[in-house]
Amino acid sequence: MIINITAVLVATLAEFVIGAIWYMPIFGTLWGKIHGIEKLSKKEQEQAQKDMMPLLAVQIVITFITTITLAKLWTLLPAYSIYSLAWLGWIGFVVPTQIAAIIFGGTNPKWFVQKAFIMSSGSLACLTVAAAIIDAIK
Repeated sequence: MIINITAVLVATLAEFVIGAIWYMPIFGTLWGKIHGIEKLSKKEQEQAQKDMMPLLAVQIVITFITTITLAKLWTLLPAYSIYSLAWLGWIGFVVPTQIAAIIFGGTNPKWFVQKAFIMSSGSLACLTVAAAIIDAIK
């Protein structure tokens, strides 16, 4: 099996859109509280949004890397379902890394559980959608 780059690109775009929805309309208010956004002045909030634009470009590249890695794993391990590979990667690599980043990244301990939930469930949603798209377009 070879990697279908169209499937990877479509999945990457879908994951980026899901992430935008996840962190803005669904969990945006809570995410803002966790990061103290409401404590910033309107001008500081606008500047923070502007400063985020280059980071979004980095995020799309990282998402592409994750997605193409998932597709490659499936070509290397075709006996497994792509969903199994996505979920194993999620529980074995993504969740532990995210939790470590929360614990050691300066997050206020009162927000550990909420932040871990938002980040890990968002990652699971993205990986599951990526798996579905790669599987459908293969």
